[in-house]
Amino acid sequence: MKKIINLRAKLNQKIRDKAISKAKTRIVLAGKVPEDFDEEQLEIIVKEEEELIISNAKGKGLLVLASLLGLSLWS
Repeated sequence: MKKIINLRAKLNQKIRDKAISKAKTRIVLAGKVPEDFDEEQLEIIVKEEEELIISNAKGKGLLVLASLLGLSLWS
């Protein structure tokens, strides 16, 4: 049970990290810098990116998502 909780925490963190990276790219492509936004606006952008990652991965299953994010189930 502890492994599942640990895996879920790792997965959530990887999704968050990926979303932050995509949000930074999105901001740069818009010709802005993160300092142009307040903390609440940045959180909204990251949350949108998280939702996109999750919705794109829903049909792929946990193992495929984990492999896409570079997670190992055995570590």
